[in-house]
Amino acid sequence: MSYTFDPLVPRPIDRPTEVVVGPLTAERSAALDEAKIFSGPADPAARPAWRETLHAWRADARERHGYTGAAYERPEAAWAARCSTVAQVWLWDELLYSFEEGRFTPEVFLADARERFGGLDAVVLWHAYPVIGLDDRNQWDFYRDVPGLVALVGAFHEAGLHVFVDYNPWDVGTRRGADDLTELAAVVRELGADGVFLDTLKKAEPELVARLEAARPGIVLEGESKLPVERIEDHSSSWAQFFADSPVPGVLRAHWYERRHMQHHVRRWHRDHSEELQSAWLNGVGVMVWEVVFGVWVGWSRRDAATVRRMVTVQRAAGDLLLDGGWTPLAPLAPEAEAVGVYASRWSLGGVTLWTLVNRGETDYAAPVLDAAAAERANGRLVPLSDVSDATDVIVPGRGIAALLHIADDVADPAWLPGLLDALRETPHDPDARFPHRLARRVGGSDVQPRVTHPSDTSGADPDAVVVPAGDYVLTVRYRARETGMYQGAPYVDEWKPLPPRLHDARTLQRDGVLPTAVAVAGSEVTNAQFAAFLDATGYAPAEPHRFLAHWSDGRPAAGTEDEPVTFVDLDDARAYCAWRGGRLPTEDEWQLAGEATPSSFGVERPGVAVWSWTESEHSDGRTRFVMLKGGSDYRAPDSDWYVEGGRHAPDYAVKLLLPGLGLARAATVGFRCAWDVVEGPEVSA
Repeated sequence: MSYTFDPLVPRPIDRPTEVVVGPLTAERSAALDEAKIFSGPADPAARPAWRETLHAWRADARERHGYTGAAYERPEAAWAARCSTVAQVWLWDELLYSFEEGRFTPEVFLADARERFGGLDAVVLWHAYPVIGLDDRNQWDFYRDVPGLVALVGAFHEAGLHVFVDYNPWDVGTRRGADDLTELAAVVRELGADGVFLDTLKKAEPELVARLEAARPGIVLEGESKLPVERIEDHSSSWAQFFADSPVPGVLRAHWYERRHMQHHVRRWHRDHSEELQSAWLNGVGVMVWEVVFGVWVGWSRRDAATVRRMVTVQRAAGDLLLDGGWTPLAPLAPEAEAVGVYASRWSLGGVTLWTLVNRGETDYAAPVLDAAAAERANGRLVPLSDVSDATDVIVPGRGIAALLHIADDVADPAWLPGLLDALRETPHDPDARFPHRLARRVGGSDVQPRVTHPSDTSGADPDAVVVPAGDYVLTVRYRARETGMYQGAPYVDEWKPLPPRLHDARTLQRDGVLPTAVAVAGSEVTNAQFAAFLDATGYAPAEPHRFLAHWSDGRPAAGTEDEPVTFVDLDDARAYCAWRGGRLPTEDEWQLAGEATPSSFGVERPGVAVWSWTESEHSDGRTRFVMLKGGSDYRAPDSDWYVEGGRHAPDYAVKLLLPGLGLARAATVGFRCAWDVVEGPEVSA
């Protein structure tokens, strides 16, 4: 397949904008208004005029757009300007939720964040996408229907973090309630959220801003990607998503316009985060830590995690300098430092000056960073924010960051300096840039002990079961390319923003294996009546009852639905029933092999009500649980490609479903079939 773009190369829209030095014209001002990053000039001699042009643009743009800065004066929202790290967290990340214990584990998640990243300032609780569309539940249902979610938000607040919820404006095809503005404002109030991430939106419209502010005074709105300059007025934060920097580091336009506007650098599919971290460090902004990207593991290397740890340690201590100090981007350095790719920003306030330094090169730089004239003029004390003993030198690690502090003779040491030095000694640079791979492995199945209190039904396989013979097999599996990926690895490694045909296109893969014994797979889903008989015989009760058989009334299926597939059951419910029948769930491969042998019973043309089928293909990489669904359902959420695909599908089609906990996996569109190992005895006819 050919592409009209190289997914490994930034697109023109991602690239920095050249700053034409000289008087501002309407055309030049408009071009700078549209920038993501102002490109840094390669020639040091050109930088004073470059900085003057940036100052002139900012003054001009603020006047043209009638900037007041009122949103940043709200005391309830002041935290956003110092929110250096925000983590995008799948609500069912296995650091945050224990499937074994059936509870949220914020203590585990926060301990990991402290150890590797120096702690977090905020989290985004990502909840619905990419599960939404499986049935008619809307994005608000996926927040409101989570037992204990308010308590989880409270636990984060108690730990000193702020909490964002996310808003999916593309959710227009699921169950309708009130209008989006009313629903989002209500969810913000109900959960006590501090901010809203605007998924797929660069900005919220003024009416939404006003409604959210009324619901939660001081609400922080964070748009995705480039925020229009005129809306910096009422959006306290924005993603710096897929922002490509210039070879000589540039300046983030939105943060230059308003220093209190916090941006979070993020390249979700990249395994090397050094460039975005260096841009954040030089601009005095934050980063988004995103390791479980919609169910795909894109973990951070030890080097990049250590860089975040060192960066936020300084930013939290010296926050007043970064917010209120005079900022000189691309501050002059010793020529030998710049010759090897070392660059700096300078921040000065009240006789204290901080240089934030980056090293674009691969090897450590350990020579003086200030030129001789600057060092001579620096009456006072130079303090490397590291453990280097030479007061004029600081090691700037290859692909890493460092800092140097100057304190004037007549100025007392900042109160935060001793604690900062102690903290930095405990957070050394780590050069290990290897990607921390995780492999998803099968879980569940025989490891699960169903809660059955009566002997198994020994009648054997269903009369309509399809026997799949033992032996080798090769399967072609069809699926839709989604950000969930499929089995192992990220679907877009080191890519910039995925676009069609890389996103949502039809794909195939090959799977092979061996069946040690023949397997009989039921020719139809278990019905409501059959499941009711199981409950009557066993007294089965799920460990987590939430949403269990939610479509029944008074513990019985509704009249007229007895022969329809049972739904609102999760994997463990299905496993328990199959065990009672002397069988088990079929794996996805067994399901497909049986379906391809008898497609009229498994595929698009199967009779009756169609629902997806659970399979015994539950996997975990230690951070995400997922299972493969087969068959398709009659339900299809319309009007957006971001939904889980619905409709009936051929037996070779598969959907990777991320598993939510606390009963939310129970859906109106998912049932199951049983399978039996055929070891001996008469053959079961199809």
